[in-house]
Amino acid sequence: MKFVANKDDLLNGIRIVERATVVKGLQPVLANVLIETVGENQIKLTATDFDLSITTIINATIETEGKYTLPAKKLGEILARLNDELIKFELKDSTITITGKKSKFDIIGISANEFPQVEENISEADCMEIETQPFTKAIRQVVSAAAGYETNNLLSGIVCQVNKNILEMAATDGNRLARVREVVKNTSTDSENPFEMLISSKVLAELSKISTLTESDIIKICKEQKKIVITIDKTKIITRLMQGQFPKYNQLIPQTFPKEAVLDKNSLISALERVAVMVNEKNSIVKFEFADNTLKLSGYSPDAGNSEDELDAKYTNEPLAIAFNYKFILEFLKIVEADEIKIQLNSPLSATVFAPCSDEDYIYLVMPVQLRN
Repeated sequence: MKFVANKDDLLNGIRIVERATVVKGLQPVLANVLIETVGENQIKLTATDFDLSITTIINATIETEGKYTLPAKKLGEILARLNDELIKFELKDSTITITGKKSKFDIIGISANEFPQVEENISEADCMEIETQPFTKAIRQVVSAAAGYETNNLLSGIVCQVNKNILEMAATDGNRLARVREVVKNTSTDSENPFEMLISSKVLAELSKISTLTESDIIKICKEQKKIVITIDKTKIITRLMQGQFPKYNQLIPQTFPKEAVLDKNSLISALERVAVMVNEKNSIVKFEFADNTLKLSGYSPDAGNSEDELDAKYTNEPLAIAFNYKFILEFLKIVEADEIKIQLNSPLSATVFAPCSDEDYIYLVMPVQLRN
């Protein structure tokens, strides 16, 4: 194998696919990226951890066809430090020589025969094209509410549905729920029926990051019963759909809220971060006390002491004391784009909704923590 390619294109491609590598896996080849010539003027890069596979295509001048695998992390480090515009790759025996004008690296890799086969083909019968910006924005707004990345836990997934021209996305870990709705162009194979999928939050989080490395305005999604292929520009993400019944999350959202507070987002972030310095990190509880257009925050740790902070709030209902895991609230506040947020309340033990004042279609529901006297 012998080819020449643009350094920036190569580095960008490595940064895209290395998200699917496994650094400390049982199979060393899973830490590698498969590099293979495709046609006369392209290189395909592939990485996989079995659950997630990513491929991307870059332009190159091919002198000799072939394929081989190299450690993704080491290759990325080398490319990031080279100043040359064009980089030459040449395979000899079990070593690839990478050269620029004055730099040279010999990297030992692993035979492409040991790399798992990645099946990219999928039926085009159930596909959808969606605008990149609203789709990835919705991912960022809900992904923090998903549970950890346990493979068999449905709550580690994100449910996505496109019904006519409305995209709805939701995630919950049992203690909080994020739901967002966006108006989109519906170009699904069957636009009259909802396009639905339950997909790993890890996969969608990686898609959101990859989208910043591409210039495509459109994401294409094709799915079969158990498999999904997401295409953005020259990159494909291949993974399994999660199987099972996701909770009926819309039934968990209260329909009415007798109490509401409106606060400046940045002021609340600052106050929460100050109070959190003295909070017990085992439970991360901060107490919220609403009364007479003010909100008092307080934290306590039996080993360290306590903290209090007070800020202005638009609140005219009867006083209410309620407690939350402050980390959940901070995650919402640092995602939301509005200057003001509203907190919709019922009772000290009822689900509470945090939402931007300027966007009725994004809600973040948090279950409170019981206060002990």
